[in-house]
Amino acid sequence: MAFNFGATAGAGAANPTGAFGGFGTTTTTAAPAFSFSAPTNTGTSGLFGATQNKGFGFGTSFGTGTGTGLGSGLGTGLGFGGFGSQQQQTTLGGGLFSQPAQTPAQSNQLINTASALSAPTLLGDERDAILAKWNQLQAFWGTGKGYFNNNIAPVEFTQENPFCRFKAVGYSLMPNNKDEDGLVVLVFNRKETDIRSQQQQLVESLHKILGGNQTLTVNVEGVKTMPDDQTEVIIYVVERSPNGTSRRVPATTLYAHFEQANIKSSLQQLGVSLSMARTELSPAQVKQLLQNPPAGVDPIIWEQAKVDNPDPDKLIPVPMVGFRELLRRLKVQDQMTKQHQTRLDIISEDISELQKNQTTTMAKIAQYKRKLMALSHRTLQVLIKQEIQRKSGYAIQADEEQLRVQLDTIQCELNAPTQFKGRLNELMSQIRMQNHFGAVRAEERYYIDADLLREIKQHLKQQQEGLSHLISIIKDDLEDIKLIEHGLNESIPIRGGVFS
Repeated sequence: MAFNFGATAGAGAANPTGAFGGFGTTTTTAAPAFSFSAPTNTGTSGLFGATQNKGFGFGTSFGTGTGTGLGSGLGTGLGFGGFGSQQQQTTLGGGLFSQPAQTPAQSNQLINTASALSAPTLLGDERDAILAKWNQLQAFWGTGKGYFNNNIAPVEFTQENPFCRFKAVGYSLMPNNKDEDGLVVLVFNRKETDIRSQQQQLVESLHKILGGNQTLTVNVEGVKTMPDDQTEVIIYVVERSPNGTSRRVPATTLYAHFEQANIKSSLQQLGVSLSMARTELSPAQVKQLLQNPPAGVDPIIWEQAKVDNPDPDKLIPVPMVGFRELLRRLKVQDQMTKQHQTRLDIISEDISELQKNQTTTMAKIAQYKRKLMALSHRTLQVLIKQEIQRKSGYAIQADEEQLRVQLDTIQCELNAPTQFKGRLNELMSQIRMQNHFGAVRAEERYYIDADLLREIKQHLKQQQEGLSHLISIIKDDLEDIKLIEHGLNESIPIRGGVFS
């Protein structure tokens, strides 16, 4: 289910995927697309009229024609209907966006659906209640068949039925390109690398499809990868007039040409699976689109989606029916996230390269400044020598004498003790002293780790305790020695008296 803002021109079955249709002229009988021109539809109701097809519909047309209007029927795919002044054979009263009267087939369909969900009469006993619950489960799930009567065909439940619970409302970005820009989107079933490698051959093939007219030039606006190995190519065609002026072919005109049966078959041979015109919606068209909720979507949910729209000027609510549509949008979001990340990586690399270039440039600038200063000094020396040689043999002129006096005065002021030279000498002395003290202080500064400091303190404490114990032992020994000496001194006189 692609969001196609272009009008289709093939048969209704030629484009089975739902799309936000084209904005160009169509010649389909029940084309699921937008059309800004006047299609020659012969059906009794447009894409999103009151007919019951296989998709969501927003209305048959947004132009000035007398179409069936924004009906509550189920259109083929997620389409917006035509935006052109469609003239259909079926003319219902009430204006363009009027609610068409229900046909007998639609009334019978609603009655059969209600009977299958509430009061089936297939078996005629209590099993019909179980069958009703089973039909309700199938309707909620959006698949299966609801049997309710032996004489009437069962009801086919699809995800587009009003009772399907797997529905949500998302938001899509509205295109802001004008019809005069001539942008047409072609979706190829090929990888982006293949498209880029064969881009020139692709342009030539498209030019041949356009008739090979030399006044037409096919240009590629952009190439973007899409999920499921698909690639989106945005093109525009420039037409040159004989007087030398050029203009872009309008998007609706180019899209209508691509949707012709023979042209469409040629595009399919190139691998094009979908084409759409990228044009913006007018405020009146957006207003009419938002006034009526899509078929099968609760009006309360639709109104809440409009209230919760984060940017009503750029985003438009879009119904999402079933897991397949949710998965498609998830893949698109993942793909866009990868593209953003790739772009951020490129920007980061560019910034790094610019930073390197800036560093190199700053270094070169500093180098050139040094060279300029050296060359200036050399030039000044050359000028001095040249001036000396030129003035040699000439008497000193008055202006030169005046200049010499001024220079002598300046020299005396500079050499005066209390003037500039003395101050400069004093400043130089202070700077040398500060540098010396700073160097000494820097040498004395040291840092010790906290754990190491703790270990040193513990070791010094142990040493202090050992020294204290050793001193106590020495003191005890000294006292013992003194006692021995005292005893020896007392024994010596006694012995002397004995031997006398």
